[in-house]
Amino acid sequence: MSDAIADAKRALRAELRERRQLLTPHQRELAADGIRSQLDALVDRLGVTSMSCFLSTTTEPGTREFVAAAVERGIRVLLPVTRTDGLLDWSVATRDLDIAEGMFGLPEPVGELIGPIAVNDVDLLVIPAAAVDRSGMRLGWGRGYFDKTIGSMHRCPPVYAVVFDSEVLDEVPSDVHDQPVTGAVTPTQTLVLAPARR
Repeated sequence: MSDAIADAKRALRAELRERRQLLTPHQRELAADGIRSQLDALVDRLGVTSMSCFLSTTTEPGTREFVAAAVERGIRVLLPVTRTDGLLDWSVATRDLDIAEGMFGLPEPVGELIGPIAVNDVDLLVIPAAAVDRSGMRLGWGRGYFDKTIGSMHRCPPVYAVVFDSEVLDEVPSDVHDQPVTGAVTPTQTLVLAPARR
């Protein structure tokens, strides 16, 4: 990655992180409600029976209510667990989900782990992002876990990044290893950005 791209990514991530920290608890609650509604509609529209989703941190648009509701509906939800080798293990979400702090301080499920290839069987990937752009490029938080996962999948299902409305940008800095997403889910809308994955 060129220094200019790396610097642009770092600067944009810092700005987005700061903006997220300024949100009030009420704004976060409204965002979580909106995300749940949008994701509920998306899984209905796509006929999802198995999917992956992440457990949101306190500053991310909330996904935990959606995960709990999806499990109640009988959807098999795989939750990511970070590994030291840069890959993701997965754990199946349950009604009485135990959550602990994983690597990098991220909330991760406590339970039986299934290996990285388990995600190959899902109908939908819902992943975190700092921002996405109108062409479907995603700016992650810099560790590359989801880019590696998406890039390694034989037949990748639709991939939607969860962001706040203000984080759908005209353009984000990207490099060759960055993977595009199908769309973005925000608290107010679900956008299809790049229906044909490259």
